[in-house]
Amino acid sequence: MTAAPSVLFDAPGPKGRIRHHIYSVAVVAAVAAFLWVLYSGFADKGQFTAEKWKPFVDLEVWETYLLPGLKGTVVAALLSIVFALLIGMVFGILRLSEHRVVRWVAGAVVEVSRAIPVLILMIFLFALFSQNKVFKVDDLALAAVVIALTVYNGSVIAEIVRAGILSLPKGQTEAAVALGMRKNQLMRLILLPQAITAMLPALVSQMVVALKDSALGYQITYTEIVRSGQQLGAAEQNTVPSLIVIAIVMIILNSALTIFATKLEKKLRSRKKGKAVLTADSIITDAAPGMDLTKK
Repeated sequence: MTAAPSVLFDAPGPKGRIRHHIYSVAVVAAVAAFLWVLYSGFADKGQFTAEKWKPFVDLEVWETYLLPGLKGTVVAALLSIVFALLIGMVFGILRLSEHRVVRWVAGAVVEVSRAIPVLILMIFLFALFSQNKVFKVDDLALAAVVIALTVYNGSVIAEIVRAGILSLPKGQTEAAVALGMRKNQLMRLILLPQAITAMLPALVSQMVVALKDSALGYQITYTEIVRSGQQLGAAEQNTVPSLIVIAIVMIILNSALTIFATKLEKKLRSRKKGKAVLTADSIITDAAPGMDLTKK
């Protein structure tokens, strides 16, 4: 039995396969050479000696530097993600409003929020809050980081929500309108549950972005894990090992968030498959004159 021909591109011949193997080996060799040069440069500076890594087995070092930074990162990320989801849902729905003025205003807010760099917004908010004493001194940096991340990620999530709702089949909306369902019932019972399940991977990607962007808070003296790692590196003269440990911690956090979201998506999809279909008498509707949906 012969293999089915590829529909995306022409299968390479013997010479083409050999050429591709040569390219692959050359790329792997180039990457390995670059990593070796990088490692050798740091090793010559003594960054990989046991003495440089010794502070990471000291509990006091973790309590002084890394754990407070990790706490700051998690707090800022969680607050910004929750607020961004709420704001994103609201503005995503407003962008689908039947009222033109509401759509224009929501669209303008979303586009402006997406266009502002997060770091610039953090610095601006920090200066604004400091001058006007909006928050306590200890909360200024946290407030600026959370609000900046919320504004940016909320605007992106709004577009994800809008795209997710628009991707659903129009027949569901038409059927719901034919049954006499109100707009809020249509959005709450029909469109949003399906859209959230469909756009969950994109939402997770944006949550990961919010988690990583929280590291920008070091520019406004916010205590997060990158800033703590830099302070540890300066104190122990082990900048490279400190940054490597910070990178590993961030990878673990992002991986945990991704795994959680993947399990949640599977659970939502399985629940959706096993969920019973809504009956007409379970929905409060305004039926057309002469039609009684509750009659058997």
